[in-house]
Amino acid sequence: MPGVLTGFAVIGAVVAVGWLLGRRDVLGPQASTVLSRVAFFVATPALLFTTVARADVLAAVSSALLVTVLSTAVVATVFVLVVRLRWRRSAAETTIGVLASSYVNAANIGIPVAVYVLGDASIVAPVLMFQLVVMAPLAFAVLETSTGGRMPPLRAVTRPLGNPVTVACALGVAVNLTGWYPPEAVLRPVELVAAMAVPAALLAYGLSLHGAPMPGSGDTGPDVRLAVLLKTVAQPTVAYLIARFALALPHPLVLACTVTAALPTAQNVFVYAVRYGRGVVLARDAVLLSTVVAVPVLLGVALLGS
Repeated sequence: MPGVLTGFAVIGAVVAVGWLLGRRDVLGPQASTVLSRVAFFVATPALLFTTVARADVLAAVSSALLVTVLSTAVVATVFVLVVRLRWRRSAAETTIGVLASSYVNAANIGIPVAVYVLGDASIVAPVLMFQLVVMAPLAFAVLETSTGGRMPPLRAVTRPLGNPVTVACALGVAVNLTGWYPPEAVLRPVELVAAMAVPAALLAYGLSLHGAPMPGSGDTGPDVRLAVLLKTVAQPTVAYLIARFALALPHPLVLACTVTAALPTAQNVFVYAVRYGRGVVLARDAVLLSTVVAVPVLLGVALLGS
């Protein structure tokens, strides 16, 4: 229980600082955008490189990874069918919505929850690696091509490869697989910049909340409500059913898969939305509402699984 509350309390405190800065107008009207761009282009790539380079890739390839992939695919498919085909949203807005409904906060909240509720931080490794190495690059490929206007076919194919997050993940995988690590003098500055990624994203998010309308209202309301419902209810339910009945996993692993799937939407989704100028309100509201709803959901899952 303490892990659930601690993870949310830490994030809430930093977001509150960002909101207060916005209320006092300390950093100016463009502060949220600037911080988001710093996080996207500089800090997040550094963090992803160091994370992927040092991760235990073999440990991430497990039955838990299969549950993560399948539950994410189910939730993403439902969102696309409703939003893209019925509500006729653009490809970019649909992509941000898919991330909002399935991209979990595996680091900021997932790690403390895994430590205090499950007793093992490595439980979040499969979902973290899947999101970094597969989900994010695929989403950027769609966002790059759908927001870049008309371009030659070769440019459309190669443009996503220049995304800093994709490049950082690719370099991290290369270092991980080869076993060659850059010298300490090179890694230290990267680690220093990487440490800025989470606070920059949280502060940018907090800044964006000042003066914002009621979450889930306006034209994006239906998309937000669908994303939050899928993220906080559907994804953990699907993960539980797959782990418990389809794969017949042992109880501790079923609980781990359900808990990780019940984590709220990651703040990185908001950073990505700001970067591409699509689905910003959807991402902002989904992060806030899913975080609020995830508290009782995670507490309930932890109680039922204990």
